[in-house]
Amino acid sequence: MREEFAGEQVPNRGVIVTCLICATVLQTLDSTIANVALPYMQGTFSSTLDQVTWVLTSYIIATAVFTGPVGWLAARYGRKNLFVFCLAGFTAASMACGFATSLPEMVIYRVIQGATGAAIVPLSQAIMMDLYPPRQRGSAMALWGMGVMVGPIIGPTLGGYLIDAHDWRYVFFINLPFGLAAIAGLVVFYKDRAANRALQFDWTGFAALAIALGAFQFMLDRGSDKDWFESGEIIFAAVLAGTGLYLFAIHMWLSPKCFIPPTLFKDRNFAFGFVMMFLVGVVLVASVALLAPYLQVLAGYSVWETGLLLAPRSFGVMIAMMIAGRLMNNVDPRGVIVSGVVLLAYSFWEMAFWTPDVDRVSLIWVTVIQGAGLGLIFVPMQVTAFTTLDPALRTDGSALLSLMRNAGSALGVSIVATMLARNAQIAHAQIAESITPFNRMLQQHGAYFLWNPITMRGRTGLNEEITRQALAISYSNDFLLMFWIVIPVAFLPFFMRRPQFRPEPVRS
Repeated sequence: MREEFAGEQVPNRGVIVTCLICATVLQTLDSTIANVALPYMQGTFSSTLDQVTWVLTSYIIATAVFTGPVGWLAARYGRKNLFVFCLAGFTAASMACGFATSLPEMVIYRVIQGATGAAIVPLSQAIMMDLYPPRQRGSAMALWGMGVMVGPIIGPTLGGYLIDAHDWRYVFFINLPFGLAAIAGLVVFYKDRAANRALQFDWTGFAALAIALGAFQFMLDRGSDKDWFESGEIIFAAVLAGTGLYLFAIHMWLSPKCFIPPTLFKDRNFAFGFVMMFLVGVVLVASVALLAPYLQVLAGYSVWETGLLLAPRSFGVMIAMMIAGRLMNNVDPRGVIVSGVVLLAYSFWEMAFWTPDVDRVSLIWVTVIQGAGLGLIFVPMQVTAFTTLDPALRTDGSALLSLMRNAGSALGVSIVATMLARNAQIAHAQIAESITPFNRMLQQHGAYFLWNPITMRGRTGLNEEITRQALAISYSNDFLLMFWIVIPVAFLPFFMRRPQFRPEPVRS
């Protein structure tokens, strides 16, 4: 019997893909769009900065915890049923966040939003892989990847515009029309395979993984405020995370019914893609988390101007993803990944030598290159990671890759924030060592009037300038750190097999 491509027989594929990408953008957008609204929420809820950050933390923890069992839930209840339920819950929780009247309410609604939204990205990826035949999956992953990569990037820009034009609550209200449209499209046009109602849930494995992820995220969020392992609270969270991860790993390999099948890691391409996704995740959100305050605090741009200057990065991502999707069938995708790493590393190297008065042309050019590097890495990495994986494991694999991207992003933001604060203190102390009344540089021209250390006004102005210079040095060190983090990614593709685009038989 002639083998046929599974993806060629899907009716209304364009509508389904549009709904999937729309849902993906909404979920990834909400990981960063609320960041710019935190100061406004703090005022509305009369809370401290430490308290209001739980609006972000609760969403991230809930997303991480509920990403793991997505594969099992999809097999048990069906992809369509789970997707529609989660997207409806995500949309409803978004509206509830917009109407929240207190911080505890907001945190509860954000937990629900994160828990229901956790399945959206892995399910959309798995469905996209099934909708297209192997030779078209590069282009399909390029379309889908735009939602994953562009969402977090444009979040601060869109959030700043909505707050300026309306109110902070609109960063959540914006999800309603798009969420409802995506739900309607999937309900009407997407036809799913039958679910396996006989599956039993692995509560032991889920509990161990939930404890590990929750404690790990708590440690990352609270670590910088508590001086890390100088605090008993952080030590306890680290021990709890390590214990939970150990118990889950043992359970996964020994239990025949673990909700994450260990056979995933026996596939070489997926195993190395798993590691690559974590490393890319470390710099994906951390780079945006550094750039936004750099432009506002050091370069003096407004929130709106900062959003506009960061927007070209998303254009670099989109263009590179489309190019990568076209190249997949003609060149070795592993080479495309390496070229993306080179561009990404180059952008971080250039940023390490920036000064606060960097001109806009250089800034835009470097961020476009950075976005292009991410785009060239993401698409071929996804396709190569799944090319040898059993199609029955795609949903589980998509969930794990999403989990590693989120875990890497959380770790990356925590690392750069901690290093930024510590390096700024060190640089401030080193610069201050040479500041004395006998320093001849402070006794000449305008410096004598502005930064005369003998007067109170001079000491205040001098300290502000030292702090500014120390912060600029610290940012440069963080950009250089990300340069070194992405270098190993260039070597990992050569441990993966080159994709061979063979037809798949249609599954009954």
